[in-house]
Formats: sequence, C-alpha cells, structure tokens
Amino acid sequence: MNAALVVVTGMTLLTVIGIAFGGTFMLRVVSGAQGANELQKTYFRAGHAHAGVLVTLGLVVALLSDAAGAHPAWSLAGAIGVLSAAIFIPAGFFLSVLGKNPKQPNRMTVSLWIGAAVLVIGLLISGVAVIAAGVSAI
Repeated sequence: MNAALVVVTGMTLLTVIGIAFGGTFMLRVVSGAQGANELQKTYFRAGHAHAGVLVTLGLVVALLSDAAGAHPAWSLAGAIGVLSAAIFIPAGFFLSVLGKNPKQPNRMTVSLWIGAAVLVIGLLISGVAVIAAGVSAI
C-alpha cells in the first residue's frame, strides 16, 4: 500500500473514536436524557449510521483498490472521495436539525447532496481503477 494511502487509512481509523462517541450521544437521545424532537432523532440516527457505514466502505475501497493493483493515485483519489462523503453526509444530517425544536431541516441539507456527489465520484474512480487493474493483469 502506498504511503499516502496508509496515512489516510490511519487517520480514518482514528475517526472511528468520534463515531463511537456519537454512539453515546445517540444513546442519550434515544433514552431521553438528551432533548430532541422526532425530526432530530431521525436525522441523528441517519447521521450516525451513515458515518459508520461510509467509513467502513471507504476503508474497504482503499484496501480493495490497493489489493487489485490499481494505480496508487487512483486508489488514493477514490478512497478520499468515499471517505469525504463520510464527512459531508453525516454533517448534513446533524447540522441541518440543530436548534431547540426545528420543524424542518435547514440549508445544511446541501451537505447531503455534496456528500452524495462526492460518494458517487469516489466510487466511480475506484470502480474504474479496479477494473483497469484487472484488465491490465489479464
């Protein structure tokens, strides 16, 4: 694995600490210890779930593209795209329902759309890079 990808995956592993802390926040929300309306509860659940799933997907993409022998720059670009989505999408869920008692999400939902676009681009780069590595190995 190239050095830049090793650094990115190492940094990503450290973010799991934040996701775990988010789990304790979710326990407080669900148990009622942390005040939240139904919209907030729904968005907080979605944000926490997307963070965990997208970080896992980003790590899998990094390892898979490297194991397939994809060009290091493409492996890095694809993994960073997916891992960036793991920031933008949860941020959109959490930040769009901040406040005492929001009735609807605020403009931070744009972060969801940015994250979705970055996710698609990262997966496209990684998928093509893995296919190209496989074709060149034939």
